[in-house]
Amino acid sequence: MTEAERQTGRRLERAILELLERRGATATICPSDAARAVYGGDDDGWRALMEPARRAAGRLVAAGEVEITQGGRPVEPTRARGPIRIRRAR
Repeated sequence: MTEAERQTGRRLERAILELLERRGATATICPSDAARAVYGGDDDGWRALMEPARRAAGRLVAAGEVEITQGGRPVEPTRARGPIRIRRAR
């Protein structure tokens, strides 16, 4: 992993936590919310940050900060296939 990739990962982690902080205690976000926040452009360049955002969420799961859910139920980040949501750890 390059230094630029590490920095982007840290920015995505912060964005996930900040977005959740601004929402209600039981709210969830999509990884795309964090990708858009970090990308900051008006086009769809944020899409390139989707996998890095999912990996950032996985690191936050490992740190006990958040949970990744599918269908409202927590799932292991490595087992999640398809759309996911991110919420504060319960």
